[in-house]
Amino acid sequence: MMGKDVEEVSASLVREYLSRKGLKKTIACMDEELPRTNSSVNNRSDLRRILHLEGLYKQNKAEEHPFKSMLEMIVKVRMSEGDKTKIHGDNEALPLEQTMSIDMSVKREPGCKESLLCDSPRFSESNSVSQLKPSQTPSENTRKKSFAVHPESERSVYCLPSSHDLLTVSKEGFLSEKKILDTDSQKNRSSRIRRGIMAGPIASSLQESNRRRPARKASSSLKATTEDCRESANWTNGLNTTNTKSNPSASLEGESRMFSNSHKGIIDHNGHEKMPEVKHRLKNSAPGPKLDGLHVLEMVLDDVENEESLCDVPRTSIPERCLDKTPMDQMTATALKEIIFGSPMGCFTEEWKQQNFTFSDNPGLKYGIVQKKGGPCGVLAAVQACVLQKLLFEESSSDSLDERLEVSHVLRTKCLSLALADILWRVGNMKRATVAINTGRSLFIPIGRYKSDGILEMITCVTVETLDDLTFVLEKNVRQFDSGPFGCILLTISAILSRTTATIQSDMDVPSSTLIGAHGYCTQELVNLLLCGRAVSNVFDDEMKLDSGNGNFTLLKGIKARCNIGLLSLFEHYRICKVGSHLKTPKFPIWVVCSESHFSVLFCPSEDLATDHCKEEEFDLYYYDGLANQQEPIRLTVYSESCAAESAQSDNAESDLIPPLELCIRTKWRNAVVSWNDTDPIL
Repeated sequence: MMGKDVEEVSASLVREYLSRKGLKKTIACMDEELPRTNSSVNNRSDLRRILHLEGLYKQNKAEEHPFKSMLEMIVKVRMSEGDKTKIHGDNEALPLEQTMSIDMSVKREPGCKESLLCDSPRFSESNSVSQLKPSQTPSENTRKKSFAVHPESERSVYCLPSSHDLLTVSKEGFLSEKKILDTDSQKNRSSRIRRGIMAGPIASSLQESNRRRPARKASSSLKATTEDCRESANWTNGLNTTNTKSNPSASLEGESRMFSNSHKGIIDHNGHEKMPEVKHRLKNSAPGPKLDGLHVLEMVLDDVENEESLCDVPRTSIPERCLDKTPMDQMTATALKEIIFGSPMGCFTEEWKQQNFTFSDNPGLKYGIVQKKGGPCGVLAAVQACVLQKLLFEESSSDSLDERLEVSHVLRTKCLSLALADILWRVGNMKRATVAINTGRSLFIPIGRYKSDGILEMITCVTVETLDDLTFVLEKNVRQFDSGPFGCILLTISAILSRTTATIQSDMDVPSSTLIGAHGYCTQELVNLLLCGRAVSNVFDDEMKLDSGNGNFTLLKGIKARCNIGLLSLFEHYRICKVGSHLKTPKFPIWVVCSESHFSVLFCPSEDLATDHCKEEEFDLYYYDGLANQQEPIRLTVYSESCAAESAQSDNAESDLIPPLELCIRTKWRNAVVSWNDTDPIL
């Protein structure tokens, strides 16, 4: 059991790092290969407490440049401890000359040959060891720059990087502690070089990587055939050497081209080779084999995959996003109207058409989404709750509640895009999602029994298969949601298309149920679709079977797993329904409140309140209702498990005067006493 817990916490630590770095595509891949479970830690405060990082977290925040993720904090501590360990059995640095002999020299075994393939700008005389040791002779310098051929494997590999690339020299003339290589690691490095694993310097670009292919000796003979040379030249340079079999001179020309191209050779418009730089280096380099003695024909290309797996070659270009765009047709529009209204003749009301996700400009309430008229409050409350999740617990690094809620226009717009992406990705079962975009023009002419409302006919559906692409599409079109006339409708349609109408019908207890009910109000199925990703009809946990007699039963579907956002309902107080723990105790202390056929939001800035073991006697809850023309924050102080007798007496004597919001709160915190803190109670 302990091993499973360690695995879950480790995975959560990695997810927290990826989230802090904005690697959403990587998180999506990780969630697909290693799905989250109910044991996953999705709360940063919980993760810090489990790993005992509270002190380290406070220390990191005091730094001038603090790290964002806990994984980086842990790595920093481990690296700091590693710097204090002893090296080579004592605490002294090796002298410069001794370390250079370990790092830079290449032993010449009997039968070894030398080559000038390392003669590139990176290994020029200006970067050689001679800068550090003036007494070194040119022949010694050349030997350290050349590449060795091991007699057993008969492989030719590139030389080791120069001292300029490997060594860091202190003022006292000693190597930096982090750069010293011990004898065992040097032996391992040498053996890896002989095997061809570390065949050469890391390419600085994709073009250089293609020019500097690791090479090895042919095992069968010291001379390769003309066919081998032609194949190598074709692989490296893409040259057309069709006639090399019948023309030996052509093969020699290919040999020269392959060698020169690996050293910044230039081919003019007539196809002639220019190698002034190579010739100059050959002329001025230390004594060694001539060009015709390099035996370029003897080399064949090594496996390219080894090089690519070790080298981080930068990409020359970023591939464009290929998005699947499908214009709306009447068949799809009809299916949408049937699942929304129950009939293709149904239309969105003016309250829905005018509603988008515009934020308030009132001080202290800039996080709040304004509702213009009644009707789509269920959609607005679900989105508002997800925006608060981003603002309070994911996108803000401040501990001050005022700073987290007094947000900028840019940050709240970003959080809106991320919240919409989370909703649609969850609805699409974290595999695919569809975004409805308003094109501003009709894409089909309705015929038959279908009533046009000027909305569905103008929609293009953009389908994506990664969370990264989904976020990109939403950020690009966020204006359609926060300031466009149909923002609320576009999200509802996007959610239905992401889940598909057939799947939504299977979610419901009664397939003929709709997502918008009487008077344009959101049904519980629509709210559940946005909160938990499934359009189930109930709010209890899991499923419930009702005996219908004669061996038949009716299956009632509820919430399958713990949700990020919770729900409290006044109907539970009246014992009409039962809200399960999956909604009542969410992962974040944010609840959508269903009271008097209206949906609003209740939240707490402390993540600890969402934990099952939390037994706080006193805590604050903040209430937001986008329809109430709220002018300032409403803070409620809840005293749980106290004044029970007083509360019960008040409940019996003046039950009609208790605000419905307090009754909703008591469905989770029994016998709670709520103080409105000088704010007029909402009756």
